[in-house]
Order: sequence, then structure tokens, then C-alpha cells
Amino acid sequence: MSEKSLLDQWRDRAYDRTLSKDQLERFWGTYFNIEKGIYEQLLEDPDVEVKGTVKELAEKYGQDVMTMVGFLDGINDSLKVPNPIETMTEDTEVTLIFDKEKLYKNMVDAKADWLYELPQWEKIFDEETRRRLYLEQKQSGTIRKGKKIGRNDPCPCGSGKKYKKCCGRNA
Repeated sequence: MSEKSLLDQWRDRAYDRTLSKDQLERFWGTYFNIEKGIYEQLLEDPDVEVKGTVKELAEKYGQDVMTMVGFLDGINDSLKVPNPIETMTEDTEVTLIFDKEKLYKNMVDAKADWLYELPQWEKIFDEETRRRLYLEQKQSGTIRKGKKIGRNDPCPCGSGKKYKKCCGRNA
């Protein structure tokens, strides 16, 4: 395949290393505002099944196809059935049927407070549920190590011997 996929074209544009820091910040600032607008519309009626070709959805949300590809790339992990983003063309049928909890958690994980703090979430989840989902997502990345077993502690295998004389003998 000689021509780049839409997703590769989007990523080339979004992560263009030839652009200055200011240009990239402007690009992403504009994109995040567009993304916020699309999410505001989607979350107004989250149970409606939004489907169409990539081109049709771009037109529906008033965007160019490349921006829509970026949006589809971002939401894909939150969809009930992922879209074929790696191989999609303008005429590929896609859906935006998302798992509400997963979408909220993914927004928290991405540190996208402009998205997970949208007022539309208040109609979907009460404050307690949003807080629970937020904490679940934040804690999912936390690694907790158990207490280290000391040489003279009782062996965790339950033998009654000291760790150093039992399971820790070969350690």
C-alpha cells in the first residue's frame, strides 16, 4: 500500500516534528476546542446511536475529515465496538456508541479536565458516581507493594518456621 492511511496522515500532522512549539500548541489548542464541541453534542443525548461514514460524521460536526479522524482515534478505546481506525477511509462506516463509564475514565486518564468536567456529565452521572469513577481511574495506575518479609519473620507459607529457615533459605 503506497498511500498512507487516514490515521497515519492524522498522526503525521498532529505530531509533526518540524513545527515549532508555538505552532504545535496552537494546533492542539484548536483541536481540543473542536473535540470539546463534539463531546458536548454527543453527551447531550448519550444513548443515541451515532453512525455514518467518516466523511458524513465530519460534515455532521462541521469538521474536516482529518480532524474527524483524530477524534475517532481518541474515542476508539471508549467505544462498545471499536472502529477499524487503522484501515478506515472517508467512506468507512463508523459508529460512536460509547461506554459512558469507560469514556469518563479515559478522559480522567488523559488528564482532560475540559472534557470530564463538562456539564453534560451531570445529567449522565450523579456527583457521587463521577467521584467514584474518577477515584477508580486514578487508583488503577497506582502500584502498591506488599510489606516486605523480613528474614526473622514467620514464613508466609504457614510452616511456623522463620522465613530464613524455610522459603527464604534459597533466596
